[in-house]
Amino acid sequence: MSEFPTLKQQLAEWAEASQDRQAIAQTIEAITEACIEISALVARGPLAGELGAEEGDNADGDTQKALDLIANDLIIEAIQDAPVACLVSEELEEPFPLHKDAGLYVATDPLDGSSNIDTNVSVGTIFSILPALHNNGDSCELMQPGTAQLAAGYVIYGPQTALVLTVGDGTMVFTLDPLSREFRLTTASVAIFTDTTEFAINSSNSRQWDGHIKAYVDDCLKGEEGPHGANYNMRWIASLVAECHRIVSRGGIFLYPGDIRQGYGTGRLRLVYECNPIAFLVEQAGGAATTGTQRILEIQPQNIHERVPMIFGSLHEVELVGQYYADLNPYHERPQLFGNRSLLRN
Repeated sequence: MSEFPTLKQQLAEWAEASQDRQAIAQTIEAITEACIEISALVARGPLAGELGAEEGDNADGDTQKALDLIANDLIIEAIQDAPVACLVSEELEEPFPLHKDAGLYVATDPLDGSSNIDTNVSVGTIFSILPALHNNGDSCELMQPGTAQLAAGYVIYGPQTALVLTVGDGTMVFTLDPLSREFRLTTASVAIFTDTTEFAINSSNSRQWDGHIKAYVDDCLKGEEGPHGANYNMRWIASLVAECHRIVSRGGIFLYPGDIRQGYGTGRLRLVYECNPIAFLVEQAGGAATTGTQRILEIQPQNIHERVPMIFGSLHEVELVGQYYADLNPYHERPQLFGNRSLLRN
């Protein structure tokens, strides 16, 4: 095998004689073929038209950009011949039925971070593959926790186009070769650093946070003199795939908590097609993903567009935030001992 085996080669070796795995591999290949087309459009920028033009709102009230809808159509077209019973997309109010008796479901955010299209900041496609549950003849029974996922991934369209993928046995990175138009394996096994001094959060919302998040961020900003005993850097890109890719590459923690604004009490990221696939990828790379109090992958979805708080990244830092949720009340009142506590970090 070559130094950089192709995605198809890697999936063929993984699937071998297993029909179930072959179905998953076929679906991954179909989705990534659509992503190669999306990558070409993103790379052309304004030469491909007004990709950032507003085209209305999606089912959940968020503004849809032209490229959101184009990406959604490309994915639907690509999986027409894949063994997929049903597609759930951020851009569609209801599940989109495909092949009723097929064995898989796909959930996707076709273009994450689309508010960044016109600013040439990295955007991406997120996807999750689940087993089809044909209960009572329903071909779109998607209310499954993230632990049921068979595969998940995202494609980031940046200086390089990269696919980050898991089939439940570690997390791999493939880089798109623009000459051959093939994804090639460049990292066989991602290991997210367990410790970090870099966090990502939208600090403009700080007045809206509860005491747990306020206290954690305040203590990060205190640097070496604070209870963490370290100087932190802060990042915020407003593109989930870009935030995740930085963490995959060099560690860190991402926080998008719920807050007191109307409509933000349970966070803004969607469980089924954003949080679950990212959590699966992160956990398979040795990281963690929670709401602050609950593991993301164990949440039972109540609807396909459900939103949840999302905190993920380096294992020890996610555990540290969990301690803030356990130790602090929402009014930021602390026990006397806590102010100088050194037990938060081993």
